[in-house]
Amino acid sequence: MGRQINGLLYFFITDIRYSLMIFWTILLGILGVSLTISYFLLGVEDGSLYFMFQFIYVYCGILGFITVRESIPFALKMGATRKNLFISLGLFFAAIALMKAVIANTLHTIILYFTDVTNLHTFGFMHVAQLMEDTWVNRVIIDMSVMFLFLTVMFLTGLIFYRYGLLGGGIVVGIEVIILFVGIAQGWLIDFFTDLFSDLKLTLFLQIFGIGIVIYLISFLLIRRVTTVSTK
Repeated sequence: MGRQINGLLYFFITDIRYSLMIFWTILLGILGVSLTISYFLLGVEDGSLYFMFQFIYVYCGILGFITVRESIPFALKMGATRKNLFISLGLFFAAIALMKAVIANTLHTIILYFTDVTNLHTFGFMHVAQLMEDTWVNRVIIDMSVMFLFLTVMFLTGLIFYRYGLLGGGIVVGIEVIILFVGIAQGWLIDFFTDLFSDLKLTLFLQIFGIGIVIYLISFLLIRRVTTVSTK
């Protein structure tokens, strides 16, 4: 069991290595351009530019979705049990979320130090942690929690599409969109987020991480019946 889980983790990591390199190359390239533009804004009154590392959330969402179609069939064909697949994917998602959160926020801290030393006051970062105590640890916890939620939600969505096809997946997504529009139209969704951000606490993101765990546990109901062939 342990050897199979280690083998699956190695496979998942090597499988996304290339896409990770591409993603970080593009993201760091955009960061470099942003710093350059900020330098030229030094002579502009009230000129400033802000950057967000939270683009990594989008990558995690996409990764969670495509993992179903690209990794699960191959792992099953190689003889992986569904239980080991479930355990290894959970560890993989948690590790990816933690790794990306640590890297992004370490770069965040280093670049802020650089801009302070060089007096590049026209450049800054945007992060939800600024609404509370903005520390490296808090930013890591926030980013890890949100990324893990993105991974698990999109993984479960991918499983629904894989198991029930476009019709089943479309129905589920359609219901979610309807609920979203109704919430916006009636105002309760907007009120919910307004109240949420008016008194933001770190415990909220720990709860978000817990929700991600629950969603991932639910996905086992589909993983236990998944096959190497998706439903069209």
